[in-house]
Amino acid sequence: MRLLLIRHGQTPGNVLGRLDTAHPGPGLTDLGMRQAAAIPDALRSDPIDAIFVSTLLRTQLTAHPLAADRGLELQVAEGVHEIEAGSLEGLRDRASVRTYLETALAWASGNLDKRIPGAHDGHDFLRRYDADIATAAGRSEVAAIFSHGAAIRVWTAARAQNVPPSFASENELDNTGVVELTGSPERGWTLLSWAGLPVGGMALADLSAADPLGEPLVD
Repeated sequence: MRLLLIRHGQTPGNVLGRLDTAHPGPGLTDLGMRQAAAIPDALRSDPIDAIFVSTLLRTQLTAHPLAADRGLELQVAEGVHEIEAGSLEGLRDRASVRTYLETALAWASGNLDKRIPGAHDGHDFLRRYDADIATAAGRSEVAAIFSHGAAIRVWTAARAQNVPPSFASENELDNTGVVELTGSPERGWTLLSWAGLPVGGMALADLSAADPLGEPLVD
């Protein structure tokens, strides 16, 4: 099957650089709504037959234009929500953001025992994300899954067989960036493309946003 992992549109938390992972979470900014509106045309050539969203509001708002355009229902997936920030929730200082990212990105290298302070470890994250990917694979040939920046980056680096674990820390994933994979839960996954910018291109990018969850991890 083909799997399109699509990051949600811009949120107020993304603009501020805040760790914002709690449910149901914020909606989209005006730019985020424009980013979402660009998705149907950007994916016009993709024969999507199922659309999945996380339990967080921002993915559902981002997916709505595509669902309306294709006449498909949104299917809520319980496990593809953002990696929980735990006791770091709501913080935006450099140390807190770096602790969150370094812990989550370590999971892509197989260090699954590391735990986000006050939250979960890599075993918990991959278990829930894998389960929803398996559900999508069982229901469709081409699935669009609207998910989150850190979650998409970590899962892809951990599960794609043709990229190194460091891939997640070295590549950006802006709001509505699309990650395309092919494969299955049984055979494994191959990364086909990583479009880190918004589907509408630089015209819909916000270079002034402090958004840390889509940026490469730099020293």
